Amino acid sequence: MEGRADSRGEPRAWLSGSVLGRCCVEPLVFFANFALVLQDPVTTQYLWHRFSADLGYNGTRERGSCSNHTVDPTAQEVETLTSHWTLYMNVGGFLVGLFSSTLLGAWSDCVGRRPLLVLASFGLLLNNLVSIFVVHLQLHVGYFVLGRILCALLGDFSGLLAAGFASVADVSCSRTRTIRMALLEACIGVAGMLASLVGGHWLQEQGYANPFWLALALLITMTLYAAFCFGETVKEPTPARLFTLRHHRSIVQLYVAQAPEKSRKHLALYSLAIFVVITVHIGAQDILTLYEMSTPLCWDSRLIGYGSAAQQLPYLSSLLGLWLLQYCLDDTWVAEIGLAFNILGMVVFAFATITPLMFTGYGLLFMSLVITPVIRAKLSKLVSKSEQGALFSALACVNGLAMLMASSIFNSLYPATLNFMKGFPFLLGAGLLFIPAILIGILEKTNHCPEFQQFPQSP
Repeated sequence: MEGRADSRGEPRAWLSGSVLGRCCVEPLVFFANFALVLQDPVTTQYLWHRFSADLGYNGTRERGSCSNHTVDPTAQEVETLTSHWTLYMNVGGFLVGLFSSTLLGAWSDCVGRRPLLVLASFGLLLNNLVSIFVVHLQLHVGYFVLGRILCALLGDFSGLLAAGFASVADVSCSRTRTIRMALLEACIGVAGMLASLVGGHWLQEQGYANPFWLALALLITMTLYAAFCFGETVKEPTPARLFTLRHHRSIVQLYVAQAPEKSRKHLALYSLAIFVVITVHIGAQDILTLYEMSTPLCWDSRLIGYGSAAQQLPYLSSLLGLWLLQYCLDDTWVAEIGLAFNILGMVVFAFATITPLMFTGYGLLFMSLVITPVIRAKLSKLVSKSEQGALFSALACVNGLAMLMASSIFNSLYPATLNFMKGFPFLLGAGLLFIPAILIGILEKTNHCPEFQQFPQSP
């Protein structure tokens, strides 16, 4: 009878075969990013005002004082402390996440995607609770680092994304995989845009606490959703030990084992390309809020909210651009166009001293996020169905390493260049983006590696 398990113990059709059963990872990614984008700028602004209060710095971010372009030593110290503590949080999360995300991602190839989604959601929830305690009880800001470490131990957002992209690869075919990856990234963008608009207004009207409480409610909801509503996409999950070196070996074998269906060179160089792209994106995001808050822009919470929303808009515009350009261009050329606009946007940021010019930079990034779904899709086609979790956990590791490099470079370089060129980190980012542009072009030109063409597709 339709809807019942067959003689081999296959899941019910309404859970495993339907579009709803297979494609419900998108709400998890949406709510997770909504909560993160709601919290991150608030955390940065909280650190700014916390250090300002500790150092007796006040009033210089008001509009009237922004006409004075002289450097205030106290303001510079506040910026430096805020930048450095952002670095500490990211480094703490990376060092733990480097181990946990690779372990959990490969483990999900055996036990299914749901356990990783539940763990990662719960980790984000713990991080949020720690932040609430810091804000309400005025605890030492070092507890923010503790929250990031607890979150990273359970997979962090990178682990949740690894499971999300792997589940999309589980149910999509080679032809539709790029657009499906872009659709999942668009969920990230819509959530980020809405959270930025809500967070900016809310912070200005009611302070720091309420955005964290809304994020807590969302994270509780998504943890329950992952546990009880997500439709498993791995066809036959099997029990497997978590703490074993076999999971890490499966990731290493992706890049070193000989296989006729994949090219180690392509896997390694595409991974390098996405590493550079993510490094620049995350590095720019880390310093943008601080860049906008300080002189000469001196944005308030509302403008920062608009800026964060504009920063998320390319998720939607890139999805639309990818969908339209795929009719006349190969994915590689779409990625190259995205990189070109990304470079232009970074250059504009570097020289932006007025609000309209800053938003012009945001506008030039409208195609900047077509790059990562194109590379993820190309990588996914180079490995077998049983290696998707290992691949995306490896990419989660690449993402974590990129976060570390981004924080180390941009958050250290930004305070070091305040005296001679405040926007220099953005110029560096523009230069670094030429590396993936060259790599993607060379790999496409020399691409004679056969790829897997048949993957399960959602009916």
